[in-house]
Amino acid sequence: MSLRIYNTLSRALETLSPLEPGHVRMYVCGMTIYDLCHIGHARMAMAFDVVQRWLKCSGYRVTYVRNITDIDDKIIKRALERGITIRALTDEMIEVMHQDISRLGIEAPTVEPRATDYVPQMLGLIQQLEAKGLAYQSSSGDVNYSVRKFAGYGKLSGKSLDDLRAGERVAATDGKDDPLDFVLWKAAKESEPDDAKWDSAALGYPYGKGRPGWHIECSAMSCQTLGESFDIHGGGVDLQFPHHENEIAQSEGASGQPLARVWMHNGMVQLDSEKMSKSLGNFFTIREVLSKYDAETVRFFLIRTHYRSDLNYSDVHLDDARNSLKRLYTALDLVAPSKNVSIDWTGPFAARFKAAMDEDFGTPEAVAVLFELATEVNKTRSPLLAGLLQALGACLGLLQGDPKLFLQAGATLDEASIAALIAQRAAAKAAKNFAEADRIRQHLLAQGIVLKDSAAGTFWEVAA
Repeated sequence: MSLRIYNTLSRALETLSPLEPGHVRMYVCGMTIYDLCHIGHARMAMAFDVVQRWLKCSGYRVTYVRNITDIDDKIIKRALERGITIRALTDEMIEVMHQDISRLGIEAPTVEPRATDYVPQMLGLIQQLEAKGLAYQSSSGDVNYSVRKFAGYGKLSGKSLDDLRAGERVAATDGKDDPLDFVLWKAAKESEPDDAKWDSAALGYPYGKGRPGWHIECSAMSCQTLGESFDIHGGGVDLQFPHHENEIAQSEGASGQPLARVWMHNGMVQLDSEKMSKSLGNFFTIREVLSKYDAETVRFFLIRTHYRSDLNYSDVHLDDARNSLKRLYTALDLVAPSKNVSIDWTGPFAARFKAAMDEDFGTPEAVAVLFELATEVNKTRSPLLAGLLQALGACLGLLQGDPKLFLQAGATLDEASIAALIAQRAAAKAAKNFAEADRIRQHLLAQGIVLKDSAAGTFWEVAA
């Protein structure tokens, strides 16, 4: 079965057919760095972490580019508020971002370009657009893109120019020829700090001092790192319009080539049915969430919902995710997995897992297969099946930890004290003092410790 991906551009599932056989090139719009990343950012990074992992599991070589926006109005404002340079702020926030998302098991991209390192390339792209009549410099000094001169504008979002114009409530401002036009190069303002300004003349371009607009950043970085056309472009569904629509206009307007074959968009994390975002103030940072829940539980919570669906955030859902993950780890704790299992993709469990992932990265169905396999491990006590469970989990970045450590994490008693009480209970049972044995079990349960008796002995885990 071939891997099929839902393409936002065509609004249909399409079979992946890389431009270079065996090699997938993917660009994903990353974070704007001015503060701690929240769980919505983690959703985007996790969605495409799973994509690149499955592509590798499927035998593809993957070049994965996820950019960093390190210059914009919010970054400038925050640096001024803190009395530090823009570079000092963004260096700090990038380091924190790396720490937070790596704790979730999100692998580093192949390339992670910073916007400020690609300003000359952005200016070169702007000059190309101007030469083709798609860009112009306004009286304010800004360089703008002429939306109506690009015939394909709206093809990604499905928005027509007439609809967009009908919804426009303000007249053209800042010298724009049309209210729909968007900025490519922002002329410098006296109020902005010097490190927010680039002298285009010093770089060989005639646009004065200023800084790039947001949309031109990704067009320049994707082109420089992956070429004018590549296989997959991804990001949050909130970027579909106008950001990704504007990327297409810029990149395809300059090159005349399709920017990406497939456009993928992940759903949003919602809080009380409202999109989680910093602008709305209704967000939880990754660090806040990880102060309450272990990283693998958060990863499982994000993965078990399909990447295109919106995800409701709540402690109840995270508690349920941990309890579900405990079921999988309980099977691995019961039966020591065979090491270095080579997955036979024709086997019944592996084949169903593959079929799920090959249908637009269907993680809900793939996770369901893991639970079926765990049930079979519990029945058969098969180390080979336990090894397969762990190997399939690895395709999603799950089940690679020590089962006992996962199940016992968060215990209110130390391990030695628990072991002593288990020994006392065993002695009471041997003496047929079942009331005392039951008292010890209940005492441990009151401390959040659940005992599980088996032929191999008594084991314990932290209660739900």
